[in-house]
Amino acid sequence: MNALETLAADVVNFVKDNQAWAPYIVAMLCFAESLAVISFFVPATVMLVGIGGLIGASGLPFWPIWFGAVIGAVLGDWLSYAVGHYFKDGAHTHWPLSRYPEFTKRADEFTRKWGALGVFIGRFSGPLRAFVPLAAGIFAVPQWKFQLANVSSAILWAFVLLAPGWGLLKYFSQYLPH
Repeated sequence: MNALETLAADVVNFVKDNQAWAPYIVAMLCFAESLAVISFFVPATVMLVGIGGLIGASGLPFWPIWFGAVIGAVLGDWLSYAVGHYFKDGAHTHWPLSRYPEFTKRADEFTRKWGALGVFIGRFSGPLRAFVPLAAGIFAVPQWKFQLANVSSAILWAFVLLAPGWGLLKYFSQYLPH
């Protein structure tokens, strides 16, 4: 196992051992997953799928954990948007973004083409997920359009990542010996 896989397994095990903290841990994971550059070092997608399975297997409450995921994702994208809005095109020349010109260029092109809809679509694209909100801030996508796309995509994204493990394990657990 590589370091990121080990980290993912450790976080899922930590959630299993500290179930009361699950919504907060998931919120922090989604926040980190939604920040430009930081998202490269936090394999939150893998962790969230694993936590979804843990929800189904352990009987953890789904909705508070889902809500934590939504809040973390919304706040992470909002911060990325604010950074882009503050620095404008100069954001590209500051570290650490200056080290990832290929991602910022792709996110810029994607955001120019799709605008606020790109924020929604970008949430479901791993490499672009954290850079599109930054680009939306740089290109001054109107705040209300950004937030509409941000919140609605976070609601769906969190459900898509957590629900399969929760639902499938909940369904199959009725057939497993207790």
